[in-house]
Amino acid sequence: MKNVIPFPLIEISGSPQQRGRQYGEAARERIHAGVAIYGDQLSELLSPQEKSRILEDFSAIVRQFDPDYLAEMEGIAAGASVPLEAIVMINARTEVVAKARLLSEQREIHDDSIEDGCSGAVILPQRSAHGKLIHGQNWDWRAECADTSVVVKIRRDNGPDVLTFVEAGGLARSGLNSAGLAITANYLRCERDYRKFGVPISLIRRKALEQQHMALAMRVVATTAKSCSNNMILSTAEGFAIDFECAPDEAFALYPQQGVLVHANHWESETAKVKVREEGIGTSPDSLYRSWRVSQLLAGKPLLNEEDMKAAFFDNFGTPYSVCRPPRPGFNSDLSATVAMIVMTPADGVMDVAPLPAINQTFTRYTLD
Repeated sequence: MKNVIPFPLIEISGSPQQRGRQYGEAARERIHAGVAIYGDQLSELLSPQEKSRILEDFSAIVRQFDPDYLAEMEGIAAGASVPLEAIVMINARTEVVAKARLLSEQREIHDDSIEDGCSGAVILPQRSAHGKLIHGQNWDWRAECADTSVVVKIRRDNGPDVLTFVEAGGLARSGLNSAGLAITANYLRCERDYRKFGVPISLIRRKALEQQHMALAMRVVATTAKSCSNNMILSTAEGFAIDFECAPDEAFALYPQQGVLVHANHWESETAKVKVREEGIGTSPDSLYRSWRVSQLLAGKPLLNEEDMKAAFFDNFGTPYSVCRPPRPGFNSDLSATVAMIVMTPADGVMDVAPLPAINQTFTRYTLD
């Protein structure tokens, strides 16, 4: 990790290919750094020929889901002067590594080299001091990704504009759009994972952020076939939020309680707990108190604002296995941390982001307008 600095803002517009090239050129250094982080994972498991074949297979999945996404990735690759395979890897990392582990007959198909946490929350307008919905997340992953992530503002000709925090070269992660929709996501795991391979989760988030209406974004999240489990929280500035605990082939809905919605990395839906087997506690045992801690901290005041959400996300109970995680060794050897704290007010098109918040409490504000 270098000195903690704000995530660069990259603004792109035009056709998918044009947007991608602008993105790749502007984020070239961070894309190369990200490629270096993930580049060796497949080489440790597969021959160069097998690696290329897997990434070609995922390129075909991307093209089938939305050919514009592959065109945008091609533009990013050209602008950053990296192979298209490298950009596909960044956008489908979780799924690609799992397939590589299956082909190499690894006993464990999940990538447990690092703990992938995350704590997300939404405050509905009736609990908000200014009457506007607030949506946020702590993203827990490899600490060095503080040097490889960016915020991208996408000006679109055929739908809402998008503002997203993402690893450089990726099409979306957490974000909001000009229609007032917002999305964050958290890791989940169950026994159904990787029986079949579906659309990479990052592209489902991007597709949700391209929707004009909440109902259509919900359809994208709930019904798109996935390779593995994932939890996605959707909200709209109109005053509604929903959490989808997604197995690869089924989604279970959770709703806000007392105007607040909180989720971490374990299954909470009563229906889900009957139908799927919890398999994530081995890598995220602290999830069991992280979601409780955030809920309790937000329950302490009748009306809440963005600073209250940030304070809850800064919670260090149980550190270093805390809501706000300082850089520390993961369950194997890599450094794990809360890479970014993201707090959004979708009605205003505003996103506040702090890199490595356990050691840096300075936010940068990014806006759609």
